[in-house]
Amino acid sequence: MGCGKSTVARLLARQTGWLHIDLDKRIVDRAGLPIPTIFSQLGEPAFREAEHEELRRILGEASSAGKSTVISLGGGTMARAANVELLKQSGCAVVWLDCPVEELLQRCSHITDRPLFKDETSFRQLYTERLPFYQLADHRVESSAEPLRVVQSIISLNIMEGVPR
Repeated sequence: MGCGKSTVARLLARQTGWLHIDLDKRIVDRAGLPIPTIFSQLGEPAFREAEHEELRRILGEASSAGKSTVISLGGGTMARAANVELLKQSGCAVVWLDCPVEELLQRCSHITDRPLFKDETSFRQLYTERLPFYQLADHRVESSAEPLRVVQSIISLNIMEGVPR
């Protein structure tokens, strides 16, 4: 939360000519409800199931269309083993946008619509719980820099087929 996933993915897709899909946006579109409402009315387990199914759908669509795609995942997507397995089976290169927790807190301090961001203590706990899952990513990129520099760091990894370094 707050590391720049959606912004960086959108810029990366624009710069490379790839398609961009935001997993959270797709969940909201399919459910017809904002994420906080999904959490409050249906609970986090229902959200996580919808997240898994939508990820499966997105990966299938990208594979069928043969279109190179940048997917911005939700902050908790990697914390579910089934999602990590889907990404691995699909041959996706997973990039962790690593940002110091202090900066994440500063970036998220004004956010009021995140169901798992209640206060600084719960944010730190969530970060600590999720950190081992983020570390499962294939690549780590420091994301405290300006978003276009983060995009350049990802491109320099040379993991995006057909995109010059």
